[in-house]
Amino acid sequence: MTVVAEIRKLRVETGGRAIVDGVDVRLVAGRITALVGASGSGKTTTGLALLGAYPAGARVSGEVRTVEGLVGYVPQHPGAVLNPARRAGALLHDIARVQTRAMPRAERRAAARERVLHALSLAQLPDGETLLRRYPHQLSGGQQQRLVLAQALLVGARVVVADEPTTGQDALTKRRVVDQLAEVARQGIAVLLLSHDLDVVRALADEVLVMRDGNVVESGPADRLWHAPRHPWTRELLATPPASAGPAPAEGAGPVLQVRDLTARHGGTVVLRADVLSLGAGGCLAVVGRSGSGKTTLARCLAGLHRDHDGDVLLDGVPLPRSLRARSRGQLASVQYVFQDARAAFDEHRPVVDQVARTAVRLRGVAPDRARAEALDALAGLGLTGEPVRRGPDELSGGELQRAALARAVLARPQVLVCDEITSGLDTVTRRSLLDVLAALRRTRPDMGLILITHDLDVAALATHVVVLDGGELVEQGPTREVLSRPRHPFTVSLTETSALLTARTRV
Repeated sequence: MTVVAEIRKLRVETGGRAIVDGVDVRLVAGRITALVGASGSGKTTTGLALLGAYPAGARVSGEVRTVEGLVGYVPQHPGAVLNPARRAGALLHDIARVQTRAMPRAERRAAARERVLHALSLAQLPDGETLLRRYPHQLSGGQQQRLVLAQALLVGARVVVADEPTTGQDALTKRRVVDQLAEVARQGIAVLLLSHDLDVVRALADEVLVMRDGNVVESGPADRLWHAPRHPWTRELLATPPASAGPAPAEGAGPVLQVRDLTARHGGTVVLRADVLSLGAGGCLAVVGRSGSGKTTLARCLAGLHRDHDGDVLLDGVPLPRSLRARSRGQLASVQYVFQDARAAFDEHRPVVDQVARTAVRLRGVAPDRARAEALDALAGLGLTGEPVRRGPDELSGGELQRAALARAVLARPQVLVCDEITSGLDTVTRRSLLDVLAALRRTRPDMGLILITHDLDVAALATHVVVLDGGELVEQGPTREVLSRPRHPFTVSLTETSALLTARTRV
């Protein structure tokens, strides 16, 4: 076995607190090592240490060694590292031209193009010729991710750090990511996989390190660790999520929300068509589909955040204005939206409790003192108490901020609560906890309808009804058990079969 990178006794300290403490990682050519753990456990800090990147002002000790070659990094949000003003082909050809300078001038152009196409093929981008003419914003998130990986492979990286590569991805895209990283390892490249997605870790990893609070609490071969975990935190992390979180209220007889003949556009391009859709009071509707299928566009239309659409969104039979700005205070309160990126939805300079309380002041006209009391009660009801909620959002973890975002939305006393991929990017423990919170909300608010925008069929299974989108078209809908167990549309069949295959493959 050829060791191509090694971390020894790494300690990274910021603000007098160790965010990584005494971590050892050994990366071998052709093998995949996974770091797993809850948000804030130190996974990304450890991975970025291989690139010599640390938080500003951090005190660092220990040793980080790479044997030869560069280290490639595929971030969770690849669009942030791509130049939006340059086509994909230009980004890659710049690298390839540097590598062919020593060749005869007549051979350079063809050699550079051959290197680029080979890197795209290794990164599982067979349509590379077409992709080279596009700008980053014209690529899907998955294509952007593979483009960044192609850059790393093109410069000859011997180590690739993949940071949460399947966050927010459907089962079909997850399967492609698994195949892509497996192919990278087959080329003799070491892969460090930073992930909360245990299905993907099960499918790929040769070695797994479990992190908690900056420490590695357990490590070993993937098979041993999964079948005989030794540390209590590992056992909790690997525990199978419950199929449901308690009985749900019965759905009301009449629809609280309806969609009729909805056609949404981005510019002049139609991105979503939904003829008929309804949600009853107390009901739970899951909207599933692959990335780019129109799920979030549908949610934004319901909330008044996407106004470029035809057709009607009706609340209690009354059409809602397309634009958020045209909706009354009561209509704004009635349809509340919880975003996937909870941290971006909070003002970093204001205490969390004040931001939650503002909903009651602004949408219900509650006096500030009373609103703050209601906010503290709502936060406590979701398990958030103590001094952190009186401070800024940076004092809370990602899962805690999602709970705070839920508290803020619920304080409006909505008739419809739209949750957009709110379990995406969370570890299994936090995810289970958040699903329990949603189930409790449904029990305490039996008049409220819940819409779950999700790529996760396990989350969708908690709903009473499901809608399936593909390529901007509503291709199937019905009772959840029926749609997921006896799908009729070919896309739904492929989605459920791939999800089942991935799960089965990872538990062998």
